[in-house]
Amino acid sequence: MSLSDPAPRKHFHTRAITIQGYAREDGLYDIEAELSDTRAEGFANRDRGWIHPGEKLHGMKFRLTIDDRMLIHESEAVTEFGPFNHCGGGAANFSRLKGLTIKAGFLREAVGRVHGTEGCTHLRELIQQMATVAFQTLWPVRIQRERAAAEAARQAGQQPAKPSADDGSARLIDSCFAYAANGPVVRDRWPHLYTGPSEPLAKAVGEATAD
Repeated sequence: MSLSDPAPRKHFHTRAITIQGYAREDGLYDIEAELSDTRAEGFANRDRGWIHPGEKLHGMKFRLTIDDRMLIHESEAVTEFGPFNHCGGGAANFSRLKGLTIKAGFLREAVGRVHGTEGCTHLRELIQQMATVAFQTLWPVRIQRERAAAEAARQAGQQPAKPSADDGSARLIDSCFAYAANGPVVRDRWPHLYTGPSEPLAKAVGEATAD
């Protein structure tokens, strides 16, 4: 499925954001982002002179190094291109994110450390997206840890612990259509937090359709 055909139009601007997650050989993880803004037509700039079509008006790179508990060990940002000669001055302050843990309340605390003139608008905008990619990158690790803990509990004759509503994964519940508390994903992933019908969802849907 794709978008509907657009009305006749002219291309003006492109913002490209790429965020990648890496597993490092030392056991840590890098979440690395790159942002660029380019224009389809050239224009004059006070500090840089003429900026050509496709030349970066903004170009920022940002790396968070985290462990499997989401603790930030290192935070580094650079501004390679900006509309003003002194744009890069705020990037160094993003090292202040070191020591934070990506969890509930992280975005508020992180932005608070690089707010206003202490930081850079475009780098701040990347923080939330990088946090999301951090969760996605570590998802297999978290699942493997949960399964290992459950298996250890079974071997010890104990009931495997159930993830609580405070668990980083379980906080996804009701955050979007797919993670609705009464939907199939929550029913299968967190059955103790499922709020939908007790009968199989497919059966319920099929009966409703038949009616």
